[in-house]
Amino acid sequence: MTGTDDASAAVLLREPAEGTPPVIADATALAEACAKIAGGSGAIAVDTERASGYRYWPKAYLVQLRREGAGSFLIDPIPLEGQLEPLAEVLNDAEWVLHAASQDLPCLAELDLRPKSLFDTELAGRLAGYERVALGTLVELLLGYQLEKGHSAADWSKRPLPVDWLNYAALDVELLIELREKLEADLSAQGKLEWAQQEFEAVRTASPPAPRVEPWRRTSGVHKIRSARGLAAVRELWQARDELARKRDRAPSRILPDSAIINAVTADPKTVDQLQALPVFSGRVQRKYTASWLRHLQTARALPADELPTPAQQTDGPPPVNRWSDKDPDAAARLSAARAALSAIAEDRRLPVENLLLPELVRRTCWRPPADLSEDSVAKVLGDGGARPWQIELTAAALSKALHATPPSPTPPSPSTA
Repeated sequence: MTGTDDASAAVLLREPAEGTPPVIADATALAEACAKIAGGSGAIAVDTERASGYRYWPKAYLVQLRREGAGSFLIDPIPLEGQLEPLAEVLNDAEWVLHAASQDLPCLAELDLRPKSLFDTELAGRLAGYERVALGTLVELLLGYQLEKGHSAADWSKRPLPVDWLNYAALDVELLIELREKLEADLSAQGKLEWAQQEFEAVRTASPPAPRVEPWRRTSGVHKIRSARGLAAVRELWQARDELARKRDRAPSRILPDSAIINAVTADPKTVDQLQALPVFSGRVQRKYTASWLRHLQTARALPADELPTPAQQTDGPPPVNRWSDKDPDAAARLSAARAALSAIAEDRRLPVENLLLPELVRRTCWRPPADLSEDSVAKVLGDGGARPWQIELTAAALSKALHATPPSPTPPSPSTA
């Protein structure tokens, strides 16, 4: 692989080479920027900044762009809502270069910005065999620069944005095009470029994820709640918190932390005073909501038995792997053989095994294999499950063989000696 010989010699970048780009927040400035971008050449580096952990909705609060011959641009989509058509005309017919594209594409699609094609530098780094694929790591390793860190978890809904934040945001696209060129050459040398292109297209065309069933079950610490009545209380508080967070466009954890929900359910307070005696609920802001939280706890106590949640979420997928040996020893043997075979292929091709084939697809196939275990039949199952052609080509034969695995015969007891 290519890279700098001495990582310690990497040059620290604190601001873009051309200075801090101005924030584009009106239609006139946007039109000028779009003209410059249209006059540039090649792919367009794209990134966004969201306000995860601060806001409920995962919208883009800043869009960063860079193109050869045009420079870098920072666009504030909030005051430009409904006015981004000129930007779509420029961007939507070009190749985009993004890092971890699946994180940015949904909020860009909300702005009617969608790439004609894309190159994902994080995914490219994984396929090229790099163990660490954070943007800063790859830039340092392959280009010899260190990117200024520290603002990825900032509240990007804040206005005005500080200059050091703007520099950080602009640097995220400063070297993306150059990084793309390095990674593309690396993938081509390894014979993996076609694989990567299939992966990029799968990311670009992926459907939005289906809404989670019973999302309240993801409350941190919910495993501590054993009773159905207690789970009902978690559900009531979670749903009330989510409704309030939506209305106020605030991250749910800033309305009420998961730990406070679990504490309230565990303590089972009967009065406002008892609830306010618990951590978090005693705070000045929370005190005005405690009567509402208490009502939801009381609602859970009054639910009829047939409206209580089941102890575990119902799913059509396989059970946890640690239970396979007891539930279906044959399936456990198939999975063990499949994992060993896929790990060997991944190691040989210098790939993360999870990029070779999705673990969930492997588990489902091993739990309920097709009646016909031929390579062609397994290949169809993988294709129906979303595997790309390159993945099927590498894995179908090995997986077909693994699906024939059976549990080892029990060792007979050794004869007793006199």
